[in-house]
Amino acid sequence: MRAALLALALLALVAGCGGGSDDGSTGTTTTASGSCENVDAPDPRDPGKHQAPTEPLDSSMSYSLLFETNCGSFTVALDLESAPKTSASLVALAKDGYFDDTLFHRVVPGFVIQGGDPTQSGGGDPGYSTVDVPASDATYTKGTVAMAKGQTQPAGTSGSQFFVVTAEDAGLPPDYAIVGKVTDGMDTIERIDALGVADGVPTSQPVVIERVAVDTS
Repeated sequence: MRAALLALALLALVAGCGGGSDDGSTGTTTTASGSCENVDAPDPRDPGKHQAPTEPLDSSMSYSLLFETNCGSFTVALDLESAPKTSASLVALAKDGYFDDTLFHRVVPGFVIQGGDPTQSGGGDPGYSTVDVPASDATYTKGTVAMAKGQTQPAGTSGSQFFVVTAEDAGLPPDYAIVGKVTDGMDTIERIDALGVADGVPTSQPVVIERVAVDTS
């Protein structure tokens, strides 16, 4: 199983997903880690073409992304040292509402959960890429947040799609830019992880990123 998951990750760390739902489902879906509100999947949208930030983030400050989902909230502290260009990109996209009303379109239980694509196709991007090559000894352990990329793209290439590691150690090579760590809300991550059944969008319940806010200190 671990070998199969690693092979899938090396292919692209991307996956497709379905469109909006109109079944009007309400209530909650309960997993071993808690409950998720039953919601309709947002319709796919064209995110348009964005411009990469030209200025770095203020290195004297700390930046976090606050995710609100139908399964709860979680916080990602950005690592400006490891991925300065990608961190600046994510902050700019979040402030622009890029991630709002999008899906976690790929959930592989015990491996990763992946989102950040408004097209819900697994192939969407903001119209540009950044590159922050990870350290040669980088590891992808539980709670690590890194960026998905295509198989043929250079190490550290990032668009908008990110993944959160749910394995104790995903065993991935140092190819994916590491942008931060979940510092609060791992129970939410585990609830999302529990909804996965194979490799793709959860079939029992959409997991919707309702809003992503930027916090500075």
